[in-house]
Amino acid sequence: MKEKGRKVKEKVEEKVERRTIAVLVDNESGVLARVIGLFSGRGYNIDSLTVAEVDPKEQLSRITITTSGTPMILEQIKAQLDRLVPIHKVSDLTEGPHVARELALIKVTGTGEQRVESLRIADIFRARVVDSALDSFVFEMTGTTEKLNAFISLMEPLGLADVSRTGVVAIARGAGSL
Repeated sequence: MKEKGRKVKEKVEEKVERRTIAVLVDNESGVLARVIGLFSGRGYNIDSLTVAEVDPKEQLSRITITTSGTPMILEQIKAQLDRLVPIHKVSDLTEGPHVARELALIKVTGTGEQRVESLRIADIFRARVVDSALDSFVFEMTGTTEKLNAFISLMEPLGLADVSRTGVVAIARGAGSL
């Protein structure tokens, strides 16, 4: 379609994607605040965030961030992360084969048939009972975010009382490293 000799550009709507990004940083105070500041200052959302020291000798930590956005926004996030001074390496783990897991502790309260049903479902999902009382269980479960969400949804009508989740941790498959 032409308008006075000029082509009218079609607005292309880009699909929102979810990405898991691993960032190797110096283990020093203020680094996490800088990374989070990059996200909040530009209005980007962090869906999940985990941090742990991975090399005590070199004093390096790994930050694993799960975020979502259009491909253009995600590329901007990676480029801006790569420019921060205490960052050694940025890897988008979703660009290749990787393993991603999350840990959750799920407390379910109830008695009688609800209690029995929560144990049946936990067995199907391979959740472990790590605490038991006469009126509650605490289940420990690892898996994909989707698996944990499904388990939690099934526990809601049975007496879901509390949930504590670690956030996603991920690593590339194969011989390479971050």
